[in-house]
Amino acid sequence: MGMLIDGKWRGDEDPPVEIGKAGNFQRVESAFRDRITADGSSGFKAEAGRYHLYVAYTCPWAHRTQIYLALKKLAGLISVAIAVPGLREEGWTFEDNPAFPDCSPDRVNGFRYLHQAYTASDPHYTGKVTVPTLWDKKTGRIVNNESSEIIRMLNAEFDSLGADPTDYYPMPLRSEIDRINAEVYANVNNGVYRCGFARSQAAYEEAYDALFATLDKLEARLARQRYLIGHRITEADWRLFPTLVRFDVAYFSLFKCNRNRIADYPNLLNYMRDLYAVPGVAATVKPRYYVMGYYSIRRVNPTGIIPKGTPVDYRQPHDRARFAA
Repeated sequence: MGMLIDGKWRGDEDPPVEIGKAGNFQRVESAFRDRITADGSSGFKAEAGRYHLYVAYTCPWAHRTQIYLALKKLAGLISVAIAVPGLREEGWTFEDNPAFPDCSPDRVNGFRYLHQAYTASDPHYTGKVTVPTLWDKKTGRIVNNESSEIIRMLNAEFDSLGADPTDYYPMPLRSEIDRINAEVYANVNNGVYRCGFARSQAAYEEAYDALFATLDKLEARLARQRYLIGHRITEADWRLFPTLVRFDVAYFSLFKCNRNRIADYPNLLNYMRDLYAVPGVAATVKPRYYVMGYYSIRRVNPTGIIPKGTPVDYRQPHDRARFAA
C-alpha cells in the first residue's frame, strides 16, 4: 500500500510493525496529533477558512470526518480535497478526473499525492500516509491525521463560527460513548482489518470470532433501543456506521468476514438505513467506490480484478421509528 521512508515515497513498502509475531495485524498510531481549539489555546485557533481536509470516499476513517462536515454544516468553514477511488502507485491521489466528478483535486496546495502534504510538514517523515489529514493553511503543515480526534474538533470547536450546535459527544453520555467506542473500534472498525490483513490462521480466527461476537451484541442492543446510546444519535453511532455500509460489499467477501452479512442482522440493517436517512449523510456514502478501493489492495486481491456488482441498497425504509423518542 506504500509509505514514506525518510521523506521518500516507497510504493512497495508497508510498516513492518503492522504485523505481529503471531501474524496479527497491528494498526500503526497516527503521527500528527495537534488540536484545533475554539480559543486558540492549542496554537491552532478555530477560524473560518483556515483549515483544509484531505479525505477519500473509500476510507472508513475519513468517512467519519465527511459525515461530521455534513452534520455540523462546516462546508463553508473548512475546504476539502477528495481523492479518486482505488489505490494508486503513489497512494492517495487528487486530480480533476471526469470519471469521478464527485472527487475534488487539492485546490489549496496543488498536491497531487497526499504524501506531499506529509513531506511538506516533515521532510524526513517515515510512516504511513493516511486520510483523513487535517491541514493548517496558516502554518503550512498538518495539524492532525487521527480521525477520532478530528471528529471531536469538528463536533465542538467551530460552533461559535456558525456550525450546527448539535453535540454528538454530550458530557453526561461520554463515559458510555467511550466504552462503546473502545469495543467497536477493537472488534469491528479495526476488527475487519484484523481479519483481512491477518498473516496466520490463528490470528484471523481470533479476530473473526471477536468481530461476530461484537456484532451479535450490537444486534441484541439495537433490539432494545433505537441507537447505541439510547434514544439519541451520538458519536458512537457515527463511528460504527462507516464500517456497516462497507461490510457487505467488501469486508464480507474480500476480508473473509463471512459468517453473516449486515443484511442478515435485522436490527443492524434497519439501524444502518436509519442513519443513512439522516439529512446530509447519504451524499457521503459511495458503495461503488468501496468495491473499487478495497479490491485494489494487492495484498488481499493480487489479481487486481474489480467485481462488477455492488449488491447493497441503503435507501430502503427502516423500522426504527418503532422506538419511542
